[in-house]
Amino acid sequence: MSGPSSVLVLGGARSGKSAHAEKLARETGLSRVYLATAQAFDDEMRERIQRHQADRADQGWRTVEEPLALAAAIERHSKPDTVLLVDCLTLWLTNVMLAGEDVAVMSDALLGAVAAASGPVILVSNEVGMGIVPESSLGRAFRDAQGRLNQAAARAVPHVVLIAAGLPLTLKAP
Repeated sequence: MSGPSSVLVLGGARSGKSAHAEKLARETGLSRVYLATAQAFDDEMRERIQRHQADRADQGWRTVEEPLALAAAIERHSKPDTVLLVDCLTLWLTNVMLAGEDVAVMSDALLGAVAAASGPVILVSNEVGMGIVPESSLGRAFRDAQGRLNQAAARAVPHVVLIAAGLPLTLKAP
């Protein structure tokens, strides 16, 4: 792939990672597809999703809701003249685990699709391992799986940025 490179944007909740990822996507000058992974399990999340969709509606984004089959969505929408923004791997991993899917198999397929993409892919993910040890076994399994996924994604792309308090810190440059 020539042109803009794929990027992993990491950060905590409300760190500014999605805003930074959207800015990176706009700066490419390419057509933009937003691969959204959230699922609306309650009214609050439904309102959040609707607010995010409305925020993007007039900004030139095409939004694709894909909570589980992310590798297939990347394969389907990747083009040399298009940047894909995946927001976010954390919700996607939650969906994978709650669906009882094989995390390693799904993660490998996802990262294989990113590597094979004909245009840049911007991945957004939460850095969840900096807090307290989760109380439940499911919480610990999720934290560990998210850490492994973030490490694998960081190896798979040429550019990694950590966002803290809205400020980007380059961890890996292309």
